[in-house]
Amino acid sequence: MSDAFLSCHRLVKRYGESTVVQDLSLEIRSGECLGVIGPNGAGKTTTLRMCLGLTTPDSGHVQAFGLRMPQDAHAIKAQLGVVTQYDSLDPDFSCAENLLVFGRYFGIKTAAMRARIPALLDFAALAHKADAKPGQLSGGMRRRLSLARALVNDPKLLMLDEPTTGLDPQARHLMWERLQQLLQQGKSILLTTHFMDEAERLCDRLLVIDHGRKIAEGKPRELIAAHLEPDVVEVYGVSGEGQAQALAHGDAHASLRALASRVEVSGETVFFYTQDAAPLLQALAHATGLRSLHRPANLEDLFLKLTGRQIREEG
Repeated sequence: MSDAFLSCHRLVKRYGESTVVQDLSLEIRSGECLGVIGPNGAGKTTTLRMCLGLTTPDSGHVQAFGLRMPQDAHAIKAQLGVVTQYDSLDPDFSCAENLLVFGRYFGIKTAAMRARIPALLDFAALAHKADAKPGQLSGGMRRRLSLARALVNDPKLLMLDEPTTGLDPQARHLMWERLQQLLQQGKSILLTTHFMDEAERLCDRLLVIDHGRKIAEGKPRELIAAHLEPDVVEVYGVSGEGQAQALAHGDAHASLRALASRVEVSGETVFFYTQDAAPLLQALAHATGLRSLHRPANLEDLFLKLTGRQIREEG
């Protein structure tokens, strides 16, 4: 792991009798985007907090830039940029002032920081909002301002905790464009997200965790190929979950199931996972009252297979 910007070795974190991170290791190298995905409560945010020295692991260690956390926390944080789940912008300061004040935390002199602010605001597509306060900005603008603030110290590694949650599609795409620019500049990104399209678009590698444990790791397309059938046929048109279960498991539709490697039900939709969708689609063409969608397997299918379809509550 000597060439890794950040490495975590066998991290364990417990709160009372609950173990929220169990024997978790990861590493990220220069110019790489590592995505950490998992259900609510899987341990993603706790892992980031240990990487940042905000939470002390019960065992294991975190190393960054050849330094050890938390012993060298100050030196490590000088090379990090962080965007948390929730905005922590100062509502009393303008966009430019938020950047100026944050630069002081890194010992950047006022004159040097003022010189950098225009470029940071331009990167965030906020040059026209320099004098606006956060309360006057849209959600997407506030997230971009948070990203610009995370760049005031020109960090080598960015840690982003669900950076596009709550944004509309246009704002998400603009944020993705900015993150891709940072990767092209050679910066590294550690990203947690619930958006599978975001993970596939941005991440060189993915770490899938559940109940605090690593359950899969690899490049997005390689993980999909290793764990899933290549074709998915979604079948709609059943009136209620009971009929969906009958379609998936009842004797009347055994011939359909025989054409799939695996069948799952979610609400009123039946998912047929198959090596070859053509015979199944042909059979469905003669089934009255049913509609189907044929698509390639994706990261959402992978996520649901590895972590299950049940709802996980926050906390």
